[in-house]
Amino acid sequence: MGGAPELDSGDLIEVFKALGNPARLQIMQWLKDPDAHFGAYEPIADRNTVGVCVTHIQAKAGLAQSTVSSYMSTLERAGLVLPTRVGKWTHYRRDERRLAQLARAVAAII
Repeated sequence: MGGAPELDSGDLIEVFKALGNPARLQIMQWLKDPDAHFGAYEPIADRNTVGVCVTHIQAKAGLAQSTVSSYMSTLERAGLVLPTRVGKWTHYRRDERRLAQLARAVAAII
């Protein structure tokens, strides 16, 4: 299939650790439908193209900026989200291709 390598057991462990935190799992759920979950926030850029501004994720989650930044870095390292800079702001969106790989990898081992 595409040029991306399949996930190995180390990749899966990283993903499961990232999603093992309830707040990070909630953020991933919110990012699945950004217009529905972040509609109350004025978008800086198109949510479906570049993602949701980290300040909006922080506001919705009610967590400190440093905590949200750490959470988003963890999700990024696990390959679950893609960052995009717009001016001085970082936006995040789900990496749907990687999530499809993850679903295939889990289905193959369970």
